[in-house]
Amino acid sequence: MAIKLGIPSALMYYTYHPFWMVFFDDIGVQVVTSGRTTKNILDKGVREALADACVPVKLFFGHVMEIKDKVDYLFIPRIVCLDGKTVYCPKFLGLPDMIRHSVDNVPPIIDVRIDTRQSRLSVIKACLEVGMHFGASRNRVVRAYCKARMAMRHYRQMLRKDMHPADAIENIKLPVNRKLPQQPKSNLKFAVLGYPYAIYDSFISVNLLGKLKAMGINVITADHLNPFLLTIQRNCGLPKRLFWNFSDIALKAAHYLFNHKKVDAVLHLTAFGCGPDSMLNKLIELEAKKHRDVPFMTLMIDEQTGEAGMATRLEAFVDMVRRRKEASACQN
Repeated sequence: MAIKLGIPSALMYYTYHPFWMVFFDDIGVQVVTSGRTTKNILDKGVREALADACVPVKLFFGHVMEIKDKVDYLFIPRIVCLDGKTVYCPKFLGLPDMIRHSVDNVPPIIDVRIDTRQSRLSVIKACLEVGMHFGASRNRVVRAYCKARMAMRHYRQMLRKDMHPADAIENIKLPVNRKLPQQPKSNLKFAVLGYPYAIYDSFISVNLLGKLKAMGINVITADHLNPFLLTIQRNCGLPKRLFWNFSDIALKAAHYLFNHKKVDAVLHLTAFGCGPDSMLNKLIELEAKKHRDVPFMTLMIDEQTGEAGMATRLEAFVDMVRRRKEASACQN
């Protein structure tokens, strides 16, 4: 019987899950995920996590509670840095310890550390460490690592073509050559910026992407942009680049979209209680003030966010942008 390894469907799930899914499958370890977020999962996380934690971290606790009794191990890596420059939130680094000491009856946690600032081979070294833990040979681990990298390349290509991460992950699991979704026919294009684990979780984001598309809006996120376009933004007018990885990406995406007038409006989805996000929101807001012709709105989420309130704000904002664009067209 294959070893069952649990991976919570939160935080880094929407960014790097395809890599680990393919890697573990190739070394003979069965991956079990906690599925899509539900109110029950969020409620479990709110009860278990620290009161001052942001909603994505609370949600992670809920996903751990959902699968801890169904697996032999939990995989919660300490991902410090993957690009050799920026780091992830300290709470990401502390997740294994928080789960281990806060949640009762958790299975053994695989908490391998990955920091490419210390070594460019940090990822493959982590793979070798994990693979040996499960008895896989060195050659098998290297082969699995190569397959996982190819899967990630394919996954990112699907994201740039507007496939939702959850659908892209399923497409990698069971390649069925499904057709990519068609953007609605509309003369409006909105950018939704923020952290992937908030934007793509349809429960805590109150289905923001789905609501916009239902209103006939073309939606793009930072994942739809060519990474090279973000690289050339350099430090976005700051003395140095932002310290946090997801914040750095979102800020560069905002600068590119504002300066090149690629969208009709920009939305920033931010989580209440997130320190880096509060700073990021202010920096995007300051840039938005330099581009008055591109409307900007901040949407804040927490465990109490209601669907009705979000829908009302979105409808009013979309109507304002649509009227503004029609008025501008008439003047020209």
